[in-house]
Amino acid sequence: MDPTDFPSDFFGGNAVYLAFAAFIILCIFLGVRIVPQSEKHVVERFGRLRAVLGPGINFVVPFLDRVAHKISILERQLPTAQQDAITTDNVLVKVETSVFYRITEPEKTVYRIRDVDAAIATTVAGIVRSEIGKMELDQVQSNRTALTANIREQVRAMVDDWGIEVTRAELLDVNLDEATRAAMLQQLNAERARRAQVTEAEGNKRAVELNADAQLYAAEQESKARRVLADAEAYATSVIAVAIKESGIEAAQYQVALKQVEALTKVGEGQGKQMIIVPAQALEAFGDAFKMLKGRG
Repeated sequence: MDPTDFPSDFFGGNAVYLAFAAFIILCIFLGVRIVPQSEKHVVERFGRLRAVLGPGINFVVPFLDRVAHKISILERQLPTAQQDAITTDNVLVKVETSVFYRITEPEKTVYRIRDVDAAIATTVAGIVRSEIGKMELDQVQSNRTALTANIREQVRAMVDDWGIEVTRAELLDVNLDEATRAAMLQQLNAERARRAQVTEAEGNKRAVELNADAQLYAAEQESKARRVLADAEAYATSVIAVAIKESGIEAAQYQVALKQVEALTKVGEGQGKQMIIVPAQALEAFGDAFKMLKGRG
């Protein structure tokens, strides 16, 4: 036997086995699919949906099943978009929006919508125009949080049939044209001036009220002081009346003399040089007063 004929005989006799082994290896290679954690694979069989492969090791039928679509399930962000909208008071505004979404059901996305980003952007633009068209400009500025939440919920409901979850939809800014901005600035300045005038008027009113309260309080205190003095005078008069009743006319003369002496003492306490003209009868009265005081002492 020629040694050179051995390889040809060996491969010729085992060609079937080698081909079968290669076929088995190829089937294993084609039948095992490893899907990354961030993806889902859509499998078709003869052009129809067969299964959706999740992350990990998956098995398919070789030569019959094929991975038609590899869909990333990571969250995506649409480019910041601007769209015009008109409020109910006929003000043109430019609204900037930002949308984040992720694909949750690839079998719906790949068979129901062709351009996901464009479809979501168009949906958001339509909803934004519709919602802003129901509100006035002041409401858009003051109720932006509620407006954003309403837009987000409507967008979620619209894209749910596409197997998409909208995680965030935000109104980044609401811009106005120059004429509208100038008018709003003028209105704001007028409102600030009005508030300043109101504050000043309220301050003046409060000052007048406090002044009136102070005058009323002073009048009440003066009235109380006069009442106390009147009570004191009445008491003193009653005491004098009792003394006159008990001691006769001498007690009255004593009080008159005492008052005359007190008056003369106050006159003498004045500052500077003073000239006092005293009638002769007054001098006699003062003399009598000093005599009575001396006698009392």
